[in-house]
Amino acid sequence: MTLTGANRHDSMALAAALDAVPGVRSGGPGRPRMRPDKLHADKAYDSRRCRRECRARGITPRIARKRIDRSDRLGRHRWVVERTFAWMDQFRRLVTRYERRADIHAALTKLAACMICLNQISRFC
Repeated sequence: MTLTGANRHDSMALAAALDAVPGVRSGGPGRPRMRPDKLHADKAYDSRRCRRECRARGITPRIARKRIDRSDRLGRHRWVVERTFAWMDQFRRLVTRYERRADIHAALTKLAACMICLNQISRFC
């Protein structure tokens, strides 16, 4: 998770968000992978800069192209993100940011993510 100002476009923080991804275990022997294989993104990230930043980190960009790709094809992968946003919207303090300090807002966002994970785990136990 990366925090930016409300007046910045999401694609401007793509490099920082990619660098913030923690290591992913493959389950096999050896070092853990440091990057995911692919990045699925919507049309807002359709630019040469975003594709170049992904490729520089060894990630295959799967970004919908403006005026070419239909939005419903991306929905197979995008619904996971939209569902998570809907879960985060249940925490009213995060929907409208009242905190001036970024560290407090980041802590509340991480607390909300922990509570969402706990709710999902408790559904299966």
